[in-house]
Amino acid sequence: MKPNLVLLWLIVIVLILVCILVIVYIRKNIALSKISEAEQKSKLILDEAEKEAVAKKKESILEAKEEVHRLRNDLERDQRERRNEIQRLERRLIQREEVLDKKTEAVEKRDEFYNKKLQDLKEKEDLVDETINARRQELERISELTTEAAKDILLDEVKKEVKHEAAIMVKEIENKAKEEADKKAREIISYAIQRCAADHVAESTVHVVTLPNDEMKGRIIGREGRNIRAIETLTGVDLIIDDTPEAVILSSFDPIRREVAKIALEKLIVDGRIHPARIEEMVEKAKKEVENDIKEEGEQATFETGVHGLHQELIRLLGRLKYRTSYGQNVLKHSIEVSYLAGLMASELGMDPTIAKRAGLLHDIGKAVDHEIEGPHALIGADVAKKYHESAKIVNAIGAHHGDLEMESIEAMLVQAADAISAARPGARRETLETYIKRLEKLEEIANTYEGVEKSFAIQAGREIRIMVKPDEVSDEGCVEMTRNIVKLIEKELEYPGQIKVNIIRETRHVDYAK
Repeated sequence: MKPNLVLLWLIVIVLILVCILVIVYIRKNIALSKISEAEQKSKLILDEAEKEAVAKKKESILEAKEEVHRLRNDLERDQRERRNEIQRLERRLIQREEVLDKKTEAVEKRDEFYNKKLQDLKEKEDLVDETINARRQELERISELTTEAAKDILLDEVKKEVKHEAAIMVKEIENKAKEEADKKAREIISYAIQRCAADHVAESTVHVVTLPNDEMKGRIIGREGRNIRAIETLTGVDLIIDDTPEAVILSSFDPIRREVAKIALEKLIVDGRIHPARIEEMVEKAKKEVENDIKEEGEQATFETGVHGLHQELIRLLGRLKYRTSYGQNVLKHSIEVSYLAGLMASELGMDPTIAKRAGLLHDIGKAVDHEIEGPHALIGADVAKKYHESAKIVNAIGAHHGDLEMESIEAMLVQAADAISAARPGARRETLETYIKRLEKLEEIANTYEGVEKSFAIQAGREIRIMVKPDEVSDEGCVEMTRNIVKLIEKELEYPGQIKVNIIRETRHVDYAK
């Protein structure tokens, strides 16, 4: 059994080897066939690539030829345009040269003409010099004056003429400066007025107190008039009870007293118990309320204007201005408006508005005590401000806003201007017809007192007076002097709100007739 098994294994191994050889041979043939196919494919690819490369080369050569042709055309077109431009410039240069040649010829002709004229003028000047010398000698012989003496006389005349011309020039310069200053001032004032709008309500000297019924009038009068006498005695106001239904009138020129009486009477009407003891109690309460209101109004005014650090007494005096009027204008509202206007104008001028606003708010502080102290309210206010340690600028601005003191700062001028603006606003102040007519008549009377005045007209509701003067009696210089004198006389003799413009007109007419 063993030899057969070995033989069997040998046969199997031989078969395996034969199979392996057959497989290797087959794979080799397959690989060779694939290689030959790949070589054929690669040849085909190379042939196609070579053909494509040749085609692309031809295409690139054609594109390059087209681009060269296009560039050559563009270059030729640019060259043609440049040649045309150069030809156009050459033509213009030729035309200019022709024009210049013509102008040169004209200038040469003019030079020749003027040279001839100059020569003629020189000859004439020589002749004039000879004539002047001959006349000078003749004049010296006739007048028996030497040349030096005549020269001195002539120089005197020239000096007079030069002085006159210099005065005219100075006047023109002054007028121009005034016009520019007026224009700038108007701009500043208009900006300030536009930025500070205020309502104006004319104050009156009476209060009307409404009653629940007409029976209350009898209770207010009291038995044998004791209640009404008590009210009038304690408050200092006149209580008017007439036929007006359900109303009584309180009349007094002191607004504080009038306000105290109004509050006290309203409290009494609400309470219903009206007798002298109760009246006295209510009047005392009303006085305390008014005092508190005065303090609050003063603090509110400083808060509104942004003026801080005022003495408490100054704040109280400011609050009292609520119950003070000037030509119907509430003085506290007027002071607040002046403070705004002065501060705005100071800002427009590039200055610190703090001082201007402070001085504007305090400028009428003297009116709070002017019924207790003798003198102009401006000076009284300056003394009050000085007493409570305000700065020298503030004191001067307060005292100078009506011309009682000389102004020492621009802030003082701004306060004066703001005061005039606030007073001159339409509806700000009112006056009686009688006072208005008297002021107009007084204005014309003042103007007519001067010699040379032909006519005078008070216009613009008494805020301007126009004066016609006789030109043969009053010179231009005399008009200036007359204007200043009339202004000073008006300031001295008249009382008026705002300012008055004095306008003098001197007109000369020359009339002749052609026959």
